[in-house]
Amino acid sequence: MTDVPEPVRKCANLLKGTKSDTEKFAALFMVTKLVKGKDCNAAGKKLLFEAIGFPFLKKLLVSKDLPNDCPPLVYKSVALSILTCFCQEEELATHKDIIDAIPTLLEIVEQADDEDYEDNLIVVSEAYSCLKSIASHEPGQQALLATGAIPKMSQIYSAQSFQTDEALHLIVLLVKQFGVLSWPEDPTAFHALIQRIALDMETDDTERKYELCRILADILITCRREIVINSLEGQIWPESLFKGCGDILKAKIGPKQRDPALHLIATTLQVLGIQWAFMDEQKTFFLQLLQLGAIEVRMQMDEKKLETTFKQADLLTCCFSILEYCIEYMATDQLDLEPKEKQTTYTALKGAFNQILAVLTRVSQDKIKDSANPRDKKFVFAIVKVLSAWLAQETTAMRPAIYKLLPFMLKVANESFQELKAWRAGPREGEPPIDVLRIMLPALCHFAVEEEARRVLFTHKQDEVLLESLEFYFSIAHWKRPPIPRAERLKRMNEPDPVPTPEQQAEMKVARSAIVALCNILMNFTVLEPKKAEDGATFANLLKFVVENLPELKDTPDNLVIHGNLAVLGLLLLKQQSKKVKQNDFSICRYIQATIRFLWDAYNIDESNDPTALVVSIAYKGYWSDLSELWFLGMQTMCGVLPLVPWLSEFALESGWAEGIVKTLKKVKIGTLPPNVKSAYEDFLSQLVDVNGDVQAVLKKADALRVCRNHRMMDLGKKLFGD
Repeated sequence: MTDVPEPVRKCANLLKGTKSDTEKFAALFMVTKLVKGKDCNAAGKKLLFEAIGFPFLKKLLVSKDLPNDCPPLVYKSVALSILTCFCQEEELATHKDIIDAIPTLLEIVEQADDEDYEDNLIVVSEAYSCLKSIASHEPGQQALLATGAIPKMSQIYSAQSFQTDEALHLIVLLVKQFGVLSWPEDPTAFHALIQRIALDMETDDTERKYELCRILADILITCRREIVINSLEGQIWPESLFKGCGDILKAKIGPKQRDPALHLIATTLQVLGIQWAFMDEQKTFFLQLLQLGAIEVRMQMDEKKLETTFKQADLLTCCFSILEYCIEYMATDQLDLEPKEKQTTYTALKGAFNQILAVLTRVSQDKIKDSANPRDKKFVFAIVKVLSAWLAQETTAMRPAIYKLLPFMLKVANESFQELKAWRAGPREGEPPIDVLRIMLPALCHFAVEEEARRVLFTHKQDEVLLESLEFYFSIAHWKRPPIPRAERLKRMNEPDPVPTPEQQAEMKVARSAIVALCNILMNFTVLEPKKAEDGATFANLLKFVVENLPELKDTPDNLVIHGNLAVLGLLLLKQQSKKVKQNDFSICRYIQATIRFLWDAYNIDESNDPTALVVSIAYKGYWSDLSELWFLGMQTMCGVLPLVPWLSEFALESGWAEGIVKTLKKVKIGTLPPNVKSAYEDFLSQLVDVNGDVQAVLKKADALRVCRNHRMMDLGKKLFGD
C-alpha cells in the first residue's frame, strides 16, 4: 500500500472509523475532492472504494430513507460523482458490485425527463459516464446486454429525452460488440430508434447529418433482417432514409460527407434490397447511385500505390456492394433505360471494372497478396467478388487479361471457400466468412464453355474443388434432423419432427442456387471435355456422388430444380462412363428410378382444364423456366445412354413409364402436341424399342398404333409396325 498517497490513506481510515451514515456522508465530500485530484491513483481509488463500501453508495442512489436536512438528489449526485471516478479504473468498473448497479444507473437515465432532475441534470450526466465506463469492458457489455440496455436506450433516444446522444453512443458501442444478438425478437424498439435517427438525418442540414449516416449504418447492419423485413408495414423510416440519401446524392459534397453516405446506402441495400432504390418508382436515384459508386471506385483505385488503395478498403467495399446490387438488378431486365442512359451506365461500369481489373492484377504480382492481415485479406476477397459479379453479366470483355488473372482469382475464391467450410465445422464464432467461390459460380458457367478458360480451370484442378463445393452445399440443402442421443430416443419418440430455423432455411436457399450453378458448370465440363469425363478420377467421384445422393433428396417443391439438375448431370456422366458401369449396380438402379420420376412427372393431362391437352404439371409450372431446357436435355441424354447401358431399359418398362407415355398421348387431341415434346417422346420410345425386345409388345398393347397415327410419329411407327 506504499504507493497510495498519504491523504488518501488518511481519508480511508477516517471512513472506516465512522459510526453512522451521517458521519460517512460528511466524509464523502473529502472523497469527492480526493478522487478527482491528480494524485489519486488506481490503488488509492480501490482503497477508498473498499473503505466506503458499495452498499452505502447504493443506499445513497436508491434509498428514500435519508436525513431530512438534505434533498435525495444531493446524495445521488455525490454518490454518482464518486462512482464516475471509480469507474475509470478497469478493476472497479468490472467489479461485481458496480456491475450489479447497472439497473439503478439505467433507471436514472430513463427518468431524465422527470421534474426531480430538472434542477440537477448533472446526476443524469454522471450516470451516463458510469455506464460508458462500464460498457468499455467485456463483463460490463455482457451485463448491459442481459439487462436490456439496448432497447431501453433506444426508447430514450426515440423519445428525444435529455442527453440522448449519450444513449446513442452507448447503443453503437454495444451493437458493434454483439451484432444481431443486440436486438430482442420484438422489433418495436429497433423500428422506433431507426425512425428517430432517420428522421433526424433527413431533416438535418449540418455536419451532424453525416455523423448520423455513420451511426445508422452501424446500427442497421446489426438488425434481425428477417424480423425487420416482415414488420416493415406502416414504418416510414425506409422513406426517410431514401429522402435523406437522395438529398446527399444531389448535393455537392466532399469525401468527409460522401464516405458515411455511401456506407449508409450500401448497408440499407443489404437490409432492404435493391427495391429500396426505387421507392419513388423512378430510376433517377438508382442511376445516380450507380454513377457515384463507379466514379468513387475509379477515383480511389486510379494509379495509386496499393497501400493507399488498401487504406480505403472500407469505403471501396461499400462501393463494390452498391455496384453488385446494381449489376444484379440490371441483369433481370426490369430496368427500362433510354439509349443514352444505357451508354452512360455501361461507360461508367466499364471504367470502374477496368480499374478494378488493373488493381487486382497488381495485387496478384505484389507481396500484399500474401498479407496475413485479416483486413487486407477481406479486401482482396471483396475485389474478386465484385469482379466476378461483373463477369457473370459481361461475358466478352477483357478476356485476355481475365485469363491471365484467372489462376489468382481461383486461388482467392478457393481459400475463401475453405474458410467457410472450416467455420461451419468449428464453433461458428462471429459472422460466417463469405464464400467468394459461390459468388464466382455464374462467371465460371461462362468460363466453362470457353476453351482457353477451361484449360486454366483444369490446369489448376478446379474440377476437384467444384466437386468438394457440390458436396458441401448439398449437405446444407439436404437438411436432416439432428441425431438424437440413444438414451433420449424413447422419451422423444412422440415429438413432432423438427423443422429448420429461418436462418437454416435461408442457408438452404443459398445452397440450392449454388448447386444449380455447380451442376451447370460440371455439365459443360462433361460435354466439352469428354475424354476427361470418361477417364478422370474427379468425374468418376462426381458420378458416384450423384447416384448415391439423388435418391436421398427429399421430394419437396424447393428441391425440384436441384433434383432435375443432379438427375441430368448424372445421365451425362453415365453416358461418358458407361463402360465402367456394372450391371444391376444397386446405387445406379436407385438413381435411375429417381431420374425417371423427374422426367415422367413433368407433363400430364390430369391437371389440365381440357382433358385432351398435355400440360406441364402444376408442381413443375412455377419452376418451368429453370426446368424446361433441363427436361429436354434429360430426355435426349437418356436416349444416348440406353444403347450404351441397355439394361437400364428394364426400369422404363417395370416402372410403367413407357406404357404411361403411350396411354397419355392417346388421350391428347390431334394437332395439339408441341413438336419438341413429340420429338422427345418419339426418340425415347424408338430408342427403347431398339435396345429391349420386350418393349414392342408392351407399346402395342397400350395402343401405340393409334398414337403413331394421331401424332404422326413416323419413325416409331416404322419400328413397331414396319412400313
